[in-house]
Amino acid sequence: MFRIIPAVDIKDGKCVQLRQGNERDVIFESDNPIEIARMWVERGAKALHVVDLSGSFQGRLVHEDIILRISEFAEVQVGGGIRDIRTAETLLKKGVDRVILGTIAIENSDDVKELAEKYPGRITIAIDSKKGKVVVKGWKESTCLFPSDVAKVYEEYDVSFLFTNVDVEGLMKGIDEKIIRDVVNSTDKPVFVAGGISGIEDVLKIKRAGAAGAVIGSALYTGKINYEELISLEED
Repeated sequence: MFRIIPAVDIKDGKCVQLRQGNERDVIFESDNPIEIARMWVERGAKALHVVDLSGSFQGRLVHEDIILRISEFAEVQVGGGIRDIRTAETLLKKGVDRVILGTIAIENSDDVKELAEKYPGRITIAIDSKKGKVVVKGWKESTCLFPSDVAKVYEEYDVSFLFTNVDVEGLMKGIDEKIIRDVVNSTDKPVFVAGGISGIEDVLKIKRAGAAGAVIGSALYTGKINYEELISLEED
């Protein structure tokens, strides 16, 4: 089933949405991320995409307490600042449904493969792309890898992928359908898509491309997309 997954990004204890991942360019801000998360669940969200933005910028998990409180009432996939296996495993043991691994999945793939074997179906590999190449460390460092290269590394493991096109992320100006289709076609694993979604038509394109779901942040928080209208796409 295709899933619509609202994003709950946490920075300095607040729920925020940033443009292009820029710490200084805040599109939305709320003092209570737990209540924001609860609101999405009450409106019908089957899962939440929770990102520790402070953790992503600092290179270590910062908001574990808030994340675990949200996981008490919602299915959550968590990313941001999970730069070592111990942190990832701690979150999984404490009730987080899935952990999203980006930098460590690129730089330490052997350990991440072991974790995937230990927790089948609970590891999501983040593939963040900028100008066609994979970026790491909060999107600040570029690699020589193409998104399909990362998918191939984990093709024998029970993982899912989260593809974010950084070039359009937070701009709410639409998606690049071709690159999404290329990533989806490069693997038989579930691929979730984030970045640039500006309307229902973008979500339909993501669904038609064969993705397993769409993670939506800015367009929901600014009212550009009505969440209740999106829910029907999950039922097709």
